Parts: sequence; structure tokens; C-alpha cells
Amino acid sequence: MLETTIAAIRPADEAAMADARELHGRLTKPAGSLGALEDLSVRLAGLAGACPPPLPEPAAVAIFAGDHGVHAQGVSPWPQEVTGQMIGNFLAGGAVVNAFARQAGASVTVVDVGVATPLPVQPAVEAGVLDPSAPRLVVASVRRGTRDLAVTAALTREEALAAVRTGIRIADELIDAGAGILLTGDMGIGNTTPAAALIAAFTGADPLDATGRGTGVDDPTYAHKVGVVRAALARHAPDPTDPLGVLAAVGGLEHAALAGLILGAAARRTPVLLDGVIAVSAALAAAAFAPDAVCAMVAGHRSAEPGATVALRHLGLDPLIDLGLRLGEGTGALLALPVVSGAVRVLHEVATFDSAGVAEK
Repeated sequence: MLETTIAAIRPADEAAMADARELHGRLTKPAGSLGALEDLSVRLAGLAGACPPPLPEPAAVAIFAGDHGVHAQGVSPWPQEVTGQMIGNFLAGGAVVNAFARQAGASVTVVDVGVATPLPVQPAVEAGVLDPSAPRLVVASVRRGTRDLAVTAALTREEALAAVRTGIRIADELIDAGAGILLTGDMGIGNTTPAAALIAAFTGADPLDATGRGTGVDDPTYAHKVGVVRAALARHAPDPTDPLGVLAAVGGLEHAALAGLILGAAARRTPVLLDGVIAVSAALAAAAFAPDAVCAMVAGHRSAEPGATVALRHLGLDPLIDLGLRLGEGTGALLALPVVSGAVRVLHEVATFDSAGVAEK
């Protein structure tokens, strides 16, 4: 599955991008007056191979959840049980991601790809259902949490591959159900530590620059967290040209699944709106698997986690909004969704100078 997905990922369509630029030049507005929105709409035309590109709707949020053996190193003040408890909250509609998804009319799919504790809810029966009023659970657990990356590889290559394949499968299911854009979500206590390790491994950044405070750790815990990331990278020496190996050594199951989701979306020429630091660390893995996958990526926001900026710079992506968010779940991506929709809608609905009878300068 991974090989065929990668083989289906193609570069942006230059002709469609040229058509989008030309159309922008004829719309009733000064050239370039919509700034980054114009660049975004051109990129989305290149992804779709059509001008105008399809409207990015309906939207589907996929929240991948997993736990982390490195939690035993004291890198987070939150108990590991919160991961499973938050899944119950997602499915009850009580989390921030649910509030934002209702506002945006987006469906929410929660995927247990490696939660350590028993879940308080039952999985959904139907696959790929886009119902904004009813969050659903998919149980696709590879193992109950990763191993401690400070001690040994977090995953075997086979486990990392299984998680990537899960992400690809979820992308296919959601797109087959009609999704016009996928949004990344994540849940996993301690998951900013493997995210920092992934970012440092793929970009070559110093762990100090790639590691943030996550849920808000104090100074001694932050210094310890940086040290854990630094020691793990020294222990495993992950090779950035081997993305599966990097994910196995220092990644999380949700990171690997998100990389698969991104690859699956790119193969289907469907945009994927990235959330915060967990998503962009996974995006680095996706880009290492298939560089042209970046064509499908839209950076929703700039996370307050410093590693997110490092990763976005490496990917060549500019975030659409910057609100100092660091919650995860898919919240920043949902807030950016109307910006993406507006960028595409301009090409569909704004009159040209000729059709509107408006004089040009």
C-alpha cells in the first residue's frame, strides 16, 4: 500500500497553476491584492490539475491518538490516562476541536492507533461517514503505546509501517465518502517529545530549537525534555533519508499515521490542512517519503511550539494564521479552514473585468 501510494503522488500541474495566475489577473481587484490567498489558490489549482480547483468541502478532521513510552521519563505533567479520557470527550462533543468543527461544519473521526489505556467508548461500525453532528471512533491499534524512545526504538519498522498504512486507509475512506479537504488532528500525552525528535532528525536542527514546552512544563522539566530528545537522537542516530526508520526510532504511532494520511491525501490530489507541531513533524516524514507530497500540504497555523516553525521552514510552507496556539486536536487547522475556502471561492465566484463591465487601469 505505501509503495503504490507514493507512486501515485505527482508534482503540481504547472498548466493549471498558470491558468489560475492568469485568471487572478482578470478578476475585479488589483493584481496581487489578496496576497497569500492568491498564492494558495494557485497551489491548490496545481494540486487539483484544474482551474478553478474544487471547493475544499466538505471538511473532515482525522484525530489520531496514541500514547508514548517516553512518558515514563517525566516529560509531561499530565497522566497518560488523559489520552483515552480525551477520546471520550471528543466523542461526546465536549472538546475544543468539537466546538470548532461544529462551527466549520466539519466531521470528526477519532482513530485509536495506539492508546495505552482502555477506551470508555465503542468504535463506529460504518467507515468513512462524514457526519458533522456525530464524531465517530475507529479502533486501529497497532500496539498499546510506543516503547520508551529514551531506552530503545519506539517502534519496530513493521509497527511504524502499520501505522502509516492506517493513515493512508483513513484518507482513502474519508475521500471516498466525499471529503474535499482533510484536516489533521492528534491526541497523545507526551507526544511533543517524539515530535521534537522527528523535527530535529529530519531538519538537522539542534534539539534545543526543536523542543518546546508542550502542555506548559516548568524550566527544570523543559531542560530535562531537551536532554531526553538529544540523548535519543544520539542513541538511535536516525537517518533522515529513511523516513520509516526515523518514525520507528523516535516517532509515535499518531505521527506515523498522520504521515500516512498526508501521503494518502496527496495521492488522491486532495488538500490536507496541517494543524500544529505534531502534524508538521509528521509532514516532514511524509515529505521524506515523497517530496511532491508537499504540494498537498497547507499550513493552517504557526504553533507556539518552536519546532513547528523549524519544520515549516524546512517544508517551505507559510502558515495562514498565527494565534499562539498550542492545543493540537486539529483546532488551528479548523480555524484556518475558512481562509482556504475563501482562497478557492474567489476563483469560482469573483467576476472578471470584462464580465462585470469594470474598466481596468
